Amino acid sequence: MLIASLKRLEATVVAETEALLAHRPIDQEAVNRRKSQSLLELTRLTRGLDPDLLDPAAVDQLLHLRGVLERNQDAVGLHLRAVEEISGIVADSIREAESDGTYSAHVRR
Repeated sequence: MLIASLKRLEATVVAETEALLAHRPIDQEAVNRRKSQSLLELTRLTRGLDPDLLDPAAVDQLLHLRGVLERNQDAVGLHLRAVEEISGIVADSIREAESDGTYSAHVRR
């Protein structure tokens, strides 16, 4: 049951990562809901679980999930940096459009 839960979480994260990297639209609300459900399920399954007693297949699946999560973190980080850059450009453009030049370093002719 633990391995099945880990695989479901992995499938959700992989789908999100692939959509981000391919610049495909993604229903972020639905993805976040599925990730939250998976994390809740994992929390319930692992409550009181001794990590030293995990079977090797579960350990392998956890290690694989770690790699999937790291790749997802990189993709999400890339998109967040792009959003920050774009929002900075838009904010600068609005500021310039609304400015009358009074406090500008450039002298108007």
